[in-house]
Amino acid sequence: MANLAVDFLGIKLNNPLVLASGVLGTSPAVMERCAREGVGAVTSKSAGTEARDGHANPVALAWQGGVINAIGLTNPGCHAELPILIETKKRLKPLGVPLFASIFAPRLEDFGEVARVIAEAEPDLIEVNISCPNVASDFGTPFSATAKSAAEVTREVRRAVKIPISVKLAPNVYNLGEIARAVVAEGADVITAINTVPGMLIDAYAARPVLKNTTGGLSGPAIKPVALRAVWEIFQAVDVPIIGTGGISSGIDAAEMIMAGAALVGVGSALVNGGPAVFGKINTELQEFMRSQGYQDLESMRGLVHRRANDTV
Repeated sequence: MANLAVDFLGIKLNNPLVLASGVLGTSPAVMERCAREGVGAVTSKSAGTEARDGHANPVALAWQGGVINAIGLTNPGCHAELPILIETKKRLKPLGVPLFASIFAPRLEDFGEVARVIAEAEPDLIEVNISCPNVASDFGTPFSATAKSAAEVTREVRRAVKIPISVKLAPNVYNLGEIARAVVAEGADVITAINTVPGMLIDAYAARPVLKNTTGGLSGPAIKPVALRAVWEIFQAVDVPIIGTGGISSGIDAAEMIMAGAALVGVGSALVNGGPAVFGKINTELQEFMRSQGYQDLESMRGLVHRRANDTV
């Protein structure tokens, strides 16, 4: 049987699948259920400086290409999030499943404080969300837009905590490799790519946007090619692990992401229809693919596209 185990920053994961932030990472019970269903690691929903109610309904819609949402970073605030993370960590530890804690902040100077608060829960990784496309009207241009601003956020968080950090980047930039190099230079241990892609749906009969916020973030199968390209580009630019996220719903999808260079594979929108059982499904399909193609472990697939890109057919 193909080996799905991953050594990630010295942590042994049973498999490469990660619950992506913002989907089910809202309570200890739900995150524990994902762990029991076969996920390798879980990421909590992003927490900020203070509680946010998010945007008014409607905030999400499933369509033929995936899901579009403008939830707006709903969260209880980092201080209220802390006991949730502590309880989650307690529940996950016996299962051997790491906890990744996601954070965001409206201002550069707030990132360090949020990170310090969340670090009290001792997560295995802090994921720094600088790329949510749904809150520009509240916070302005995302910090992921330039190498300079992304690096400044990374520096603030790195100064604040010793816990490994991952910076979550956006795909809709022209210089993704440069941005990746900038955050790694300031202390990022990992890069997560990608966040949702800015998009919009219109109800032609009502002649108005479907979402109350007008625009939202697109996720699901429609963005998989965008995510693969981003991971491929980042893998060429930096030598740190990548959590590849975007459009993953099958074992073949996961294999493609790993071949592009991902160390771990985030799963989000697939949970809308499949629920937490989707983790077991993807793992089974990934093992079957590896068996049929003669791959003994994930390392033999990782980055394979880069080695074969110039092969002639």
